[in-house]
Amino acid sequence: MALSEEFRKWKQQCLNKTDFSKKGSVDADIAELVQYLNAHDHFFTTSSCSGRIILIDTQCSESLEVQKQNCSWLFVTHEKCKKDEVVAALQNAYGDAVLKFEAFVLHVQCQRLEDAQILAVRSTHCLEVPLSKKGRLMVNDEYIDYIVQIANQKMEENKHRIDRFYSCLQSALSVTDCVSGTAVEFQKTGPVYTRRRKKNKETRSCKPLSSDDSESDVELQTGLMFFSETH
Repeated sequence: MALSEEFRKWKQQCLNKTDFSKKGSVDADIAELVQYLNAHDHFFTTSSCSGRIILIDTQCSESLEVQKQNCSWLFVTHEKCKKDEVVAALQNAYGDAVLKFEAFVLHVQCQRLEDAQILAVRSTHCLEVPLSKKGRLMVNDEYIDYIVQIANQKMEENKHRIDRFYSCLQSALSVTDCVSGTAVEFQKTGPVYTRRRKKNKETRSCKPLSSDDSESDVELQTGLMFFSETH
């Protein structure tokens, strides 16, 4: 079986599987981005998250692996949060409660190595702050308010980065399509977007990204984001 045909069948099987994430669906803020990637022949997404503010409670242990196994979610949102929501969730903490902001995550399966090289950006846009130890709150109300404000600012910036990333991705893949002499049209067939190729008579108008382009454009020319977190 040809590699492209094998990849196509693998893609179809993966996209038709049940979403086993806690939410059970793609987050609204990245739904269009996910659909755009899945519409391309050489890519499909395996997991994603638009970014989240989460309060977790870990059992006291010297082992990081044991902490991960005994971790419970006290609160999670993919939008901005309120201090009162965090304070209320802290009442249920029995171990070490940690407030975290995690930037948007996108896992992408690529058909070929050269396809993967189009996509590869990493981010340090995150936050992780311990708030309680063995169920005892270690900070005051004013500090919680301060941390929530920072987390919300990061969530707002995260949404801007999603938009910028999506725009740069479209530019990068448009250049790739032009170089291959094709134009792309999208048509939804069930849960999967497929694309039809047609001869592009304006290939000459497409050019590679240059040093005069924006910084994020240049980053995407060398490569898309592969992140380590799942939804």
